[in-house]
Amino acid sequence: MRRLLLIPVLMSIAAAACGGEIYLRDGVTDGDTFYLSDIALRDDDPVLQSWVSYSLTRSACQLQIGGDNPARATSFDCELTARQHLLETWQEQRGESPVDVDPYLDDLLFVQQAGFLDEYVAHYFRRKSWQLPADMQSEAFHDWRREFLRGHKPQTRLTGSWNYAEKVRQAQ
Repeated sequence: MRRLLLIPVLMSIAAAACGGEIYLRDGVTDGDTFYLSDIALRDDDPVLQSWVSYSLTRSACQLQIGGDNPARATSFDCELTARQHLLETWQEQRGESPVDVDPYLDDLLFVQQAGFLDEYVAHYFRRKSWQLPADMQSEAFHDWRREFLRGHKPQTRLTGSWNYAEKVRQAQ
């Protein structure tokens, strides 16, 4: 039986399922607290648990960046670190059952093994505000990508949502 991925430090951030409304502005869920979905706590599917790792890592980083609305905080380092945790969890979870397959996660693992995860994150998820490392091999990645990632569609699967802690307390 696979073990559920439970990260105690990060779980304190996401202790409850989202109760009440989800606030959206410009297509982005707003809030000051990240709430993990109920299914993430009950379902030990390796793909889901890999995305739980991503979601918790990214939300913890966004909280560290802070600001008026952490849900909108972003940086290259946050996205890269979250995707690294996604892949670490995928390898750990999949290692227990090599029959588990996920085309996107397998592609991303292939990108990492080729040494282009930094470039991948910058190419597919870049924001204007990001500061990128000076030593990125963008041209080499573009050449590699044309050969090995034809038709590739990047994915982000959050396993929770941002909400305002005060609104959730009021709804309970």
